[in-house]
Amino acid sequence: MRQKMRALMLVAPLLIFVVVTFIVPILSMLFRSVENDIVANTIPGTVVALSEWDGSTSEPPHEDVYRNLYIDLFKAEEAKQHTRLGTRLNYEKTGLSSLFRTTGRSLDDIGELWQDPLEDIDPNFEEGSFWYEMMSGSGGEGFLEQRRALMATMSGEDMSGEVGFVPSAEIVDLLPWTASAYTDFALWAAIRDGDTVAEEDPWESVYGALGMDLTSPETISAINSYGGPGASALQAAAANIDQLPSFGFREAFVEEDEDWGAHDVWATIKLYSPNMTPGYFLNAVDMTLTPDGVESKPDNQQIYTTLFTRTLVMALIITASCILLGYPVAWLLANLPMRTASILMILVLLPFWTSLLVRTSAWKVLLQQQGVINEILVWLGFVNDADRLILMNNATGTVIAMTHILLPFMILPLYSVMKTIPPSYQRAAKSLGATNWTAFWRVYFPQSVPGIGAGSILVFILAIGYYITPEIVGGTDGVFISNRIAYHISSSLNWGLAAALGTILLVVVLGLYWCYDKIVGIDNVKLGG
Repeated sequence: MRQKMRALMLVAPLLIFVVVTFIVPILSMLFRSVENDIVANTIPGTVVALSEWDGSTSEPPHEDVYRNLYIDLFKAEEAKQHTRLGTRLNYEKTGLSSLFRTTGRSLDDIGELWQDPLEDIDPNFEEGSFWYEMMSGSGGEGFLEQRRALMATMSGEDMSGEVGFVPSAEIVDLLPWTASAYTDFALWAAIRDGDTVAEEDPWESVYGALGMDLTSPETISAINSYGGPGASALQAAAANIDQLPSFGFREAFVEEDEDWGAHDVWATIKLYSPNMTPGYFLNAVDMTLTPDGVESKPDNQQIYTTLFTRTLVMALIITASCILLGYPVAWLLANLPMRTASILMILVLLPFWTSLLVRTSAWKVLLQQQGVINEILVWLGFVNDADRLILMNNATGTVIAMTHILLPFMILPLYSVMKTIPPSYQRAAKSLGATNWTAFWRVYFPQSVPGIGAGSILVFILAIGYYITPEIVGGTDGVFISNRIAYHISSSLNWGLAAALGTILLVVVLGLYWCYDKIVGIDNVKLGG
């Protein structure tokens, strides 16, 4: 046991390093490829209410969905999370990003439709201290913590701390919409803004929420028998209900933007409201998840299967090019005198002393139509000046540049294996009557296959995930799937799709590795010895 513990402690640093730098990022990528909690976290009440909507009809959702949307979206706008939600949904339906962004700017105007009449009915509704006195009490600690948890999940911020406000349990029962909106306001004002809740005027959403409560006959009846703080103002509002807007929040949202009445908008929101989604993986294979099921994207939008195919084919071409160019060099290094071989080995390793970006940029200079290669070909008369070769911004440029960059990774494994092959084997074959070619092909080459296998795996795996070289010299026809992954991470910020593409690429590589092991045998791959 002591020996096992000692051995475990010796390997523990390496094990921890592998877990932190390799296993954890892969698991994180797998999770991001199916994660979809932004919808449920940002508009939780809307998601719950929307679950009862029958999306098979052409009718928009019922009024409760729009009420929840107003309460959820108002606090999301305060936390600047509504734009993130719009961006996420815009991946699935174009136009939703601008819909959420523009609606977020008009939420105050919607609330004022109820605020102005309420303040006309009773001026007390203008005072923040009056609202605080009316909404405060005891027994609502659990409700406060519930709203705090929702706020923290939505905003991604730590909402712990003293609020200086506890909702009255009686008010929570009497005015549930108003209690929710005011408690959200109190949490944000006290914790996020550092204000005193009693001294601040409530959000416009609180007035809209009171308007929601006043549409219920049961609430009107309960208000008339209510005797707590603010009873007279509430009873005045209940008695003058006809002065409040006669329309609901569905009409208010549609008035701001008619897309809020569109069936496909709500169908998309409902479809992507679960915390997990296959949508990213479907997009990664040029398909999409719609309310009617899984469908293929239009032909002019199908790019990822083409990129995957191109990446695999070009990686194989680059690997084959490295074998053809690297094998003779490795053979020469292995059979020359040590002094000469060492000098040539320095030349093989010399590119490692130069930045990858510099080497790739150099190829850009060499391959362009006015570059060195074309100038030499024109000078020698091999091509006409008007018919210069197009070697840049296409697959040809990518193959040439990447073959040069990855060639040392093929030469080194080959050299290490060839160095272990005794020269006496070929001499023995020749002494038995074999020609030079037969001795090489029947005796020498089979012993060098493990080096070919090791170099091929190394070059292929490096090539399939390369980014910088295809980005610089590849243009439109020579970029790899890794370039698209980088685009989604750094530009479009669609990390879910980037994770799905990365996961598929990982599975493809592992699948090819498994096939290689079954056909060639990984035990036959070695770096020498």
